[in-house]
Amino acid sequence: MRLVTRNNGTPDGELGVVSGDGTRALFGTRWPNLLAAIADWTRAEPELRALAARADAEGEPLAPGTVRAPLPRSWQWLDGSAFSTHGSLMEVAFGTAPIVTDKPLMYQGMSDRFYGPTDPVPFIDEANGIDFEGEFGVVVDAVPMGTSAADALAHIKLIVQINDWSLRALAVPEMRTGFGWVQAKPACSMAPFAVTPDALGEYWRDGRVGLDLTIEWNGKPFGRANGREMDYGFHDLVAHAAGTRDLVAGTIIGSGTVANRGYAEVGSSCISERRAIEMIADGKQTTGFMKFGDRVRMQAAMDDGSTPFGAIDQVVARKSAAS
Repeated sequence: MRLVTRNNGTPDGELGVVSGDGTRALFGTRWPNLLAAIADWTRAEPELRALAARADAEGEPLAPGTVRAPLPRSWQWLDGSAFSTHGSLMEVAFGTAPIVTDKPLMYQGMSDRFYGPTDPVPFIDEANGIDFEGEFGVVVDAVPMGTSAADALAHIKLIVQINDWSLRALAVPEMRTGFGWVQAKPACSMAPFAVTPDALGEYWRDGRVGLDLTIEWNGKPFGRANGREMDYGFHDLVAHAAGTRDLVAGTIIGSGTVANRGYAEVGSSCISERRAIEMIADGKQTTGFMKFGDRVRMQAAMDDGSTPFGAIDQVVARKSAAS
């Protein structure tokens, strides 16, 4: 099952179930939005699945520009860094020492806004180092404090595709304070569809999304790393997040930037990784960060070419004084 949220003038939008080909959706569910549905998932899921069976025949076309992030806002956004290849490359990019820990890395970011898949994304200054980060994420129901990784898998109800925007020039100074990121991590973006784990079939295994995340920057291929190389599965990340707190239904947990050991062949999911690869190969970084007017497109595809999450296709915009 795939779910979508369209704009209806409310902060959380209107929930719909998506047709098989992703072009139509059936709205008017008993739950006003996805945040309400995930909070009552035991009852919501079977009713939404029944509606999904009718979406091909009864759904209305999804109008361009009306689709928002599946969760335009939520209670909590926790982003992991579960790909060790990404971590190693970022140490090269930023000239930082390795982080020695036997636990997953994770930070808490802003969750009051997630940009929709085609929203222009505003930034103040190109000099801040505008970078995209392609990743996958999961949405959980209520997770009790102390839940084990083995039990955490059952709490993963939906899977999403995310662009975790970053401002690289601000990241290292904030990291050195020891208090974590604020300015370096603006709002993220989401692809249009949230999917249930079973909708991914064989591509969902061991708490990992085994799909290539294809990224284009200004129409040119940039990367196609696969999500299967997570050092920690999503169930491990959920258990880590719930180690000392209950997780409210609707909490979103990210994988961190998708990265593969074979990056020379498959490329990267963020610009900073490419700059690190350039440093390793040539001793200098030559690729710059994004400029106003640049476009990034991300989509994860199955072997048959279908794209379960749809695509993120966004332009970097200059923040105006009036907006």
